Amino acid sequence: MRKKDDTLHDTLLEAARQIADTEGLEAVNIRSLAGKAGVATGTVYNYFTNKDGILLALTEEYWKQTLLQLKALHLTGSFCDQLQEIFLFLKERIDQSAGKLMSSLGNVERAGQARMTSMQSTLEAAFIQRMEQDAGIRKDAWTETFTKEQFARFIMMNLMMMLKSEAPDLQFFITIIKRTIY
Repeated sequence: MRKKDDTLHDTLLEAARQIADTEGLEAVNIRSLAGKAGVATGTVYNYFTNKDGILLALTEEYWKQTLLQLKALHLTGSFCDQLQEIFLFLKERIDQSAGKLMSSLGNVERAGQARMTSMQSTLEAAFIQRMEQDAGIRKDAWTETFTKEQFARFIMMNLMMMLKSEAPDLQFFITIIKRTIY
């Protein structure tokens, strides 16, 4: 088997994104992708085994871009203020198209969740960094059994749950955080 070309992979993902944006996710398949990219269907199979593989790659790419955009945001205020902004940012992305992509992963949902683990780790690291920059957080909040890393994981798990359940806001959760570390 020939070595895969990263440029062609990116071209195929861009073509899949264009098809999804203009015709909908149901129109994304190996044949339509090959046609849009101007390659043979066999070539597409070198990169994606089926439609689920395409959608999984699209979802992963979407979340990578979202995390890069999030990292570039200039958020100010306390950690809790920033967490509220992060929630709204992610909620907007899910409402736009990430939610549709994630719900389309039916047959590869577990694989999608496994790939999301590294992205969640990236977000957890960002939470830790933002907590370290908040001078208002009590220095004695952290102990050997209650670490920033554990707290960041707790925040991540709850944030994902609230996004998934379409919670309207984080007010109750923010109050818990404030009472815990401020």
